[in-house]
Amino acid sequence: MIRVVLDTSVLVSAVISAQGPNAQLFDLIAADRIMPCVSDVLLDEYHRVFSYRHLRHLDPIRITKLRDLLEAASVRVQPRHRLEISSHDDDNRVYECAEAAGADYIVTENTKHFTQPHGKTQIVNARQLLKLLALG
Repeated sequence: MIRVVLDTSVLVSAVISAQGPNAQLFDLIAADRIMPCVSDVLLDEYHRVFSYRHLRHLDPIRITKLRDLLEAASVRVQPRHRLEISSHDDDNRVYECAEAAGADYIVTENTKHFTQPHGKTQIVNARQLLKLLALG
């Protein structure tokens, strides 16, 4: 099964658009077609991001539903060391999670902070992953 680490931009986009490609990834998670991987730090960020002022208007029921699915379906990993790949430090936690999980992909809509692959982990957006899985 393909292992992925979802950047918070994917979760936010899936909350905003229930029919978009990011939401489709959650359908694949629910169907056990892809395996999300998380660390404690990443789970904290999934919660913290929705407290930002510009995101407070989003549907709290949908937020909870998607976060709960992600937490229940994910493999939890513990990164062993810190990485400095991205100029945006929070995004380095995503790289660390991906490395610890042996993830195939980091999925993000924020390619400006995720400019390079790391080890075997490639960087893709939701549309690209769907296409790779022949679903998009």
